[in-house]
Amino acid sequence: MNLRSTPETIEWQGTQYRTLLAASQTSARLSIFESLDQPGYGPPRHIHKGEDETFYVLAGEVEFWLEGQTTHHGPGEVVFVERGRQHTFRVLGEMPARMVTVMTPGGFDGFFAEMAKGRYRIPDDMAQIAAIGAKYNLEFTGPPLGH
Repeated sequence: MNLRSTPETIEWQGTQYRTLLAASQTSARLSIFESLDQPGYGPPRHIHKGEDETFYVLAGEVEFWLEGQTTHHGPGEVVFVERGRQHTFRVLGEMPARMVTVMTPGGFDGFFAEMAKGRYRIPDDMAQIAAIGAKYNLEFTGPPLGH
């Protein structure tokens, strides 16, 4: 068992990410991170080719888009996105959203660390972001919601 006492927090594009359980701690079976996303934020549409993604909303209101279907979720609600399905989300309202995200299998947690380290920006650096994303089984397929 490989446990850390204090999870690392990084920031990328105004979102704080805190790895709660890294893939390196689970033999890559899963990874878990917490995010604090600012109002209006949402990633470009994308597909995780090798991972299922489960979001648990702790605070705030979040609009999820999954292959053309839109749903709204608040505290205590869970959204499951099966690998290979195009999706995105956007924080609604005027307060940040706090979510815990579980990726199975693990390994995607390294993507955010690379993004923060390189200070990449969406949309300015999308070619580089997409190239790095490909290493993490991530394919971008369209703009964020509202764009």
